[in-house]
Amino acid sequence: MKKILVIFQKEMLDNLRDYRSWVTGVFWALFGPLLLGGMIMLLGNSIREKVDESLILPVLGAENAPNLIAFLEQQDVIFEAAPADPEAAVIAGDINVALIIPENYSEEFSAGETAKVQLVFDSTRQSAMVDINRAQNLLEGYGDYIGLLRLSLRGVSPEVMRAVQVEEVDTATPQSQALIFLSMLPYFIIFAIFNGASPVITDATAGERERGSLEPLLINPLPRGWIAIGKMLSAMPFATFNLIITLVGFATIFRILPMEELLGVQIGFDISALLAVFLICLPIVFLACAIQTLIASFAKTTKEAGTYLPFIGLIPSLPGLALAFLPVKPELWTMLIPTFGQQILINQFLRSEPISGVNILVSAVLTIVLSAAVTYVAIKLYEGERIITGK
Repeated sequence: MKKILVIFQKEMLDNLRDYRSWVTGVFWALFGPLLLGGMIMLLGNSIREKVDESLILPVLGAENAPNLIAFLEQQDVIFEAAPADPEAAVIAGDINVALIIPENYSEEFSAGETAKVQLVFDSTRQSAMVDINRAQNLLEGYGDYIGLLRLSLRGVSPEVMRAVQVEEVDTATPQSQALIFLSMLPYFIIFAIFNGASPVITDATAGERERGSLEPLLINPLPRGWIAIGKMLSAMPFATFNLIITLVGFATIFRILPMEELLGVQIGFDISALLAVFLICLPIVFLACAIQTLIASFAKTTKEAGTYLPFIGLIPSLPGLALAFLPVKPELWTMLIPTFGQQILINQFLRSEPISGVNILVSAVLTIVLSAAVTYVAIKLYEGERIITGK
């Protein structure tokens, strides 16, 4: 154990001296919070500006429905002449939405029939959804208003139209309402862990082989497996440091940015949540260092290791992005998949949902067992001659 500690101290000193390696990992730790903060600001400002501003609605045939136009003007709608071909203008992105009022609108309306209008929009354009929803709600509101007036003129109570009244009970918490942003956190967290260890392990294995300093270390009278373990352990503080920076970065972003103004909700990320997410991710630190030690031992050169390792960090973090669009229930079988189980647990913590202690235990144990198995394979590689020759 003392010899492993000596190897650990030696590698730690070497890594601290080569500050360019671990500073690269720190960049990736800051990348996630800064990127997510920028996305929140851009999207939040865009939505807030559109909600606060008057709706600009291009209309074709406004003269055919003066009462409808007057109603919409009272709702702070600004009209402008629509292009001759509204559909082409919407497809080209020149306008977000257009209202077409046909010439027979007034005849149908005066006859007490259902008067038809066309609302032209592109539902796949997210930037236009605020204008589209406002236009739809206003037109539906006008239709309901006219329908109630017609019933009243015929001596029919408007309550006849409300046979069933629905009272909505929304069980979503403020955290779950911001799910699209919160679900990205596990992706950035795990990606930061892997990238924190990657440059350090690459330099300690493939880098030392290229510099010719690995062979003198391996000929020392101690098992090579201890050297492999010492090198792997020396990368863990850097991966853990990246994890801490990432979590603190997200907490800072959520505290500094006016989340209620930008998204309409306040995201809670206090000390207890930070500590919980940190403890959940600790087994992933072990797994990341073990996998990357194995890959770096297998790679012949630093360049080859640098080609493999970024993808190794990307693969286990990708499910975090999928969770934003395909929610998965936290069942026991999901905890059997290393990194995937932790990402589900992180989402539960951030959404303030109840968490099963069994799920936490199972995900941690399975990840540690896999990490130990990968470490064993890496030790076997160190015991062979390939670790020196690279062939």
